[in-house]
Amino acid sequence: MGKKSKKCSSNKSRRILWYAFTVAGLGSRGLAALALIVIAIKLQPLKYHSKFFNTCVEETIDTGRSVPDSVRFCNGGEI
Repeated sequence: MGKKSKKCSSNKSRRILWYAFTVAGLGSRGLAALALIVIAIKLQPLKYHSKFFNTCVEETIDTGRSVPDSVRFCNGGEI
């Protein structure tokens, strides 16, 4: 006769605890992914504003103004 196979001594409380830790780990990963999505969405207006500002500075430089004067003009300052 072969060796007797040892069964894992896992009682019900250990199994529930293992499932609880698994669910908690998956939940924390999901929360981190959601947080990254929210951060990416919040950065969109900043992207559009910087693109608009760069376009303003380039167009103002093309009119013959210096770079500092162009930046000041696009920030709302006077020349």
